[in-house]
Amino acid sequence: MQGSRELFRPLADGSVTSASGFQAGAVYAGIKTPGPDKLDLAILASDRPAAVAGTLTQNSFAAAPVLLCRERLRGGQGQAVIVNAGNANACTGEQGLADAQEMARLAAEKVGIGADQVLVASTGVIGVPLPMDLIRRGVGAIELSPDGGGQMARAIMTTDTRPKEVAVELELGGRTVRMGGIAKGAAMIHPNMATMLAFVATDAMVDPDFLRRAAREAVADSFNMITVDGDTSTNDTLLVLANGAAGNGLVRGGPDGEALNAALTHVCAELARAMVADAEGATRVIRVDVSGARSDGEARAAARAVAQSNLLKAAVYGADPNWGRVLCAIGYSGAQVDPMAVDLHVGDVQLVRAGAPVAGSREAAADVMQGSEVQFRADLHVGDSTATAWGCDLTEAYVHENSAYTT
Repeated sequence: MQGSRELFRPLADGSVTSASGFQAGAVYAGIKTPGPDKLDLAILASDRPAAVAGTLTQNSFAAAPVLLCRERLRGGQGQAVIVNAGNANACTGEQGLADAQEMARLAAEKVGIGADQVLVASTGVIGVPLPMDLIRRGVGAIELSPDGGGQMARAIMTTDTRPKEVAVELELGGRTVRMGGIAKGAAMIHPNMATMLAFVATDAMVDPDFLRRAAREAVADSFNMITVDGDTSTNDTLLVLANGAAGNGLVRGGPDGEALNAALTHVCAELARAMVADAEGATRVIRVDVSGARSDGEARAAARAVAQSNLLKAAVYGADPNWGRVLCAIGYSGAQVDPMAVDLHVGDVQLVRAGAPVAGSREAAADVMQGSEVQFRADLHVGDSTATAWGCDLTEAYVHENSAYTT
């Protein structure tokens, strides 16, 4: 969606409750390790039924809340989301399914809607039963508010160091529409729904089938283009709710559909980039721009291969301009290449011209790689397709944090 920014306006201090008709709230139920200002259980609710769409993990050991969401997303309608952090409710058998269903019932009673209108998400440690007594008490203590988006953003954090929130405003059918989102994720991040949770709410009126397509397209250019460590979680969940409170005409396509697509892609991309920037142990963000590819799919494959290369991630950590690792990753990505035509830059420094090294570029490249974001630009010169992927460097701190996650 390059060049589509004029279709929407970013909102300062926006969140998932920036859209009309949405409320959220959170409490510390005791699921996560105690600490200052900790929250770990939240509800997002619309004041009316909403169209819903989502994308979910492709891991075969999908968590119980993911299985529940798969079933309920088929209907294309919902009104609330309940989410907990500190426990993934994954690999927990039949009891896990029953606990996810009970979470939905508890939220439904709290909001005053049917349980089948509630979606569920969880994140945290795998293989531990949910402490349902804590969740039951916690749901009763949640206070919903139109300003509660920030609380919910904090409640879904696990190893994140900061909340991730974004919102935009746009015009649809002569009405002002808002869209806001929150996300969590700092590790177990990889394409195929990069452990991440993301929730987006808009007061636009959107056809459910169109919303499903828009969500898939937004994910393709955002969450599926980031990688931290090559692990796809059991709980990855993106949910989008559109409640129509703005009073616009039903969006099914056309110019309004283009604007909604652009806004949703922007919100998802900003949240995705925020996850990479907050990755466990990371000191630098890696941005990979591939142009001149034969197809969109090949451009994405090439960009992702570079971003997820552990060799390159280690080189970026050391600010080592070992650009051969970039071309190596593109070469095994499956994208068509002409080795005698490719150009490669890091920042504004050209490293490779027409497949050959540029003399004297190493020192300047090392200087560029000292920054907080390192950008590689590869032009394959075999087509017109482009893609961007994001990753981060690989540090000792990542290994340290994940060597004692449950102890």
